[in-house]
Amino acid sequence: MKIHIVPEARPAASPDTESCFPVTGGEARIERSASAFSDEEWSEAFAGEAKDGRYHAIVQSTIRGDFAYRYLSVRDYRGRLRVLQPFFLTNQDLLVGVPAVVRSAAAAIRKLFPRFMMQLMLMAGCAAGEGHPGLLGDAAESAAMLFESLDEYGRRQGAKMVTLKDFPKLNRARLEAGAAAAGYKRIPSFPGTVIEVSDYVHFDDYLARAVGKATRKSMRRKFRAADALQPSLSFEVLIDPAPEAEALCALYQQVYERSEFRFEALTPDYFRELSRQMPDTARFFVWRVAGRPVAMSATLVLDGKIYDNYLGLDYAVAHERHLYYVTLRDIFNWAVQNGITTYYSTPLDYEPKLRMRFRLAPLDLYVKHLNRAINPIFGRVLPFLEPTRYDKTLPKFSNAADLV
Repeated sequence: MKIHIVPEARPAASPDTESCFPVTGGEARIERSASAFSDEEWSEAFAGEAKDGRYHAIVQSTIRGDFAYRYLSVRDYRGRLRVLQPFFLTNQDLLVGVPAVVRSAAAAIRKLFPRFMMQLMLMAGCAAGEGHPGLLGDAAESAAMLFESLDEYGRRQGAKMVTLKDFPKLNRARLEAGAAAAGYKRIPSFPGTVIEVSDYVHFDDYLARAVGKATRKSMRRKFRAADALQPSLSFEVLIDPAPEAEALCALYQQVYERSEFRFEALTPDYFRELSRQMPDTARFFVWRVAGRPVAMSATLVLDGKIYDNYLGLDYAVAHERHLYYVTLRDIFNWAVQNGITTYYSTPLDYEPKLRMRFRLAPLDLYVKHLNRAINPIFGRVLPFLEPTRYDKTLPKFSNAADLV
């Protein structure tokens, strides 16, 4: 006797649905808005993640640039949600992580061929920070659905490549087999850094027990010099920075303009919406001189972890007041006092973090060229384009081997 399985009712397409297409074991839909999914679906797919559905909606509505934001859902034949994955399309420079001499040579070529080593790329994850896979049910099956769906939609849009952007190392067990089977190659991205702050009573305890003598003496000298300056530096933690969103964004912009590697660019609306929509997790650290903001850090706090996502500095006073180190000290002490166990900092600026004995928090890129003939060749070239290859500081970290 032949048994027929009757699918459960599937949700109707929303007004934001861009397209639907079949994949092995189910159906994929592409949505234009994070609101196409319920709070329960976001919570289930991104349980324990600070960058939840609200965060992705904020990024889409406030961060400008060459990003076409979309959301992938895959439901199996019973109508059960198996994949909920934010992604975006962007024109990506493949030479962003190579040495300056190579980029200079490429710049000369681009005067004649503007799109040399530029590709339309589908990037799964988040345009503002690390990404996470929204997989439900059996991880292997859901990962296979994810990769198949991204490939199909990428080809439909004329993308040349698909990348899973900056996925933390802990996701490797869920993604590795499916990525390899689908023809993706994993390479390291610029990693974040981390300190287990709960091991220490305060920042000076950290200096005494974890940091080398020369660095410890240098740091204490910097703090004495900074604390002696008048007018003195004040420090506060805000949930709602909206009245000062323009000023805080201007501080961030100073750091952004000095960065060698740029991707997303924040706007004042990012700060406003983060405080309005995520008051339970968003915290803004602000340092002032005579009432004027001179440094800021935009963070997310969840489940005993603090994610220090964006730093802003007034470079007119930053070096004299050693603001980079002062912000680290004050956030560290606030974290200890508020029961935080783990402090995560963003990628780059590795030299001072090495001296401060941070550990690396590896982030992975899963990359595939959608031309089936080119992809095997591209996989061999990819290690020479991966961003960490040319950084001389990363191999000095105690857990540098974790990157691969």
